[in-house]
Amino acid sequence: MSANWRKAAAAAVVGFLLNATGANALNLAWVHANAAAQSEQRVKAGFDAWLKETGKDWNVSLLDSGGSGERTASNLQDAASRGVDAIIITMADLRASRAAIDAAVDAKIPIITVDSGYIPGVLVDVTTNNWAMSSDVSPYLLNELGGKGRIIFLRMAEHHGTRKRGDVMETILREYPDVKVLAEHNIDYTAFFEDTTSTMQDYASRFGDEIDAVWAPWDEPAQAAINVLQAAGLKNVKVIGIDGHPNAVTEVCKPDGLMIATVSQPFEKMGAQAGAWIEEIVVRKEDPAKVIPAKTVYMDAPLVTKQNCKDFLPK
Repeated sequence: MSANWRKAAAAAVVGFLLNATGANALNLAWVHANAAAQSEQRVKAGFDAWLKETGKDWNVSLLDSGGSGERTASNLQDAASRGVDAIIITMADLRASRAAIDAAVDAKIPIITVDSGYIPGVLVDVTTNNWAMSSDVSPYLLNELGGKGRIIFLRMAEHHGTRKRGDVMETILREYPDVKVLAEHNIDYTAFFEDTTSTMQDYASRFGDEIDAVWAPWDEPAQAAINVLQAAGLKNVKVIGIDGHPNAVTEVCKPDGLMIATVSQPFEKMGAQAGAWIEEIVVRKEDPAKVIPAKTVYMDAPLVTKQNCKDFLPK
């Protein structure tokens, strides 16, 4: 075997290995609305598990917007200017991002959003039906109260999903004239757990055992409310959340736990679905219109109560 032949063979092997390991190494940007939110962490975990299962070697840069719509727009603009292969946005308020989305579209960068509400320019928003989730859990709470009582109504208008959930609860409350809202508060998403805690401390001090229930727009504020209520010795309050995080399901399953219901969102499946769509559209060059069935794709999210919570505990 000649030296030149050996060099050529070695070069061929190196080329093969580079193709095998690097051909699918896409460069993605992941724009978090708030990386501290467990829902976003679970979507990312589902995406990472899909990458591992499918043997993908994709480079993913993470951009945390810290709960700010303006910073989401800035991060999206940064991703577009870097010319990434695709962008994933999770749980974002995109009302300030019109120009940034247009920049990505002009650069022919596909955008997939998760629970951010569909707006023109993105390929698809994969989510759950926020109106439906609230229409499951809100009447459940009010019926468990026997149709009467005094509640704390925690809302968050800056995210489309929590805004819709709160709007549904507001509508349903009109059919329950004997339920009184003691106080209503819009949660500061930039520090949601701390803000809910301090707000509930104020309400626990002001209203004490007048509080019969707390409606929370997602699980983490619900848990913050529970912590405060327990610290204040208020043991008979009913609390609901939405998301179905493992710790929330565990709380629901406690026989004497204050949390009586949540809704189980399939966040990991959303992350995996985003990965599968990027594989088909960016790697395989398939037509997005043939790959994605609708502009908004809804996944199932069942109600979790003390009666069925064991079915939703982590395996």
